[in-house]
Amino acid sequence: MVDLGMTLDFGQLVVDNEIAKMVRRTLMGIPVNEETLAVDVIRKVGTGGHFLMEEHTLAHMRTDQSQSKLFDRNTRQNWQAKGAKDLATRATEEARFILENHKPQPLPSSTAQTLREMIEEAERRWGVKK
Repeated sequence: MVDLGMTLDFGQLVVDNEIAKMVRRTLMGIPVNEETLAVDVIRKVGTGGHFLMEEHTLAHMRTDQSQSKLFDRNTRQNWQAKGAKDLATRATEEARFILENHKPQPLPSSTAQTLREMIEEAERRWGVKK
C-alpha cells in the first residue's frame, strides 16, 4: 500500500474510469423491441441503401455506442494531424484538467460523520495512535 500511494497515476485512474463506463454500458445489454429493430427504417432504406443519414441511426449511435473522450477512433492520418497524442498523454491531460477544475459537492454532514466514526473505530481496533 505504501508503494501504491507513492506510484499512483492519476492518468491511469482516468483510463480505468473510461473502461468501467464501457463495461457498464456493455452489461446493460442490447434491448430488442420495435424501436431498436427499426423494421420501418429497414423497409424505407431498402436493399443497397445505407443507414448513415437516417435520423434513427444518428439518434441511436449517440446513445447506444460507447462515447469515450480518451480512446481515439480517428484514422491514423487524422490522429497524426491532430498531434498524435497517445492514450497516456490524453489521460494525463484529462486528469490534470479534473484536478485543476473539478469542484466536488461536499458530503452531507451525516455521511461525513458516519465515515469519521468508521475511521475512528478502525483506528481503535488496529491500535492506531493519533
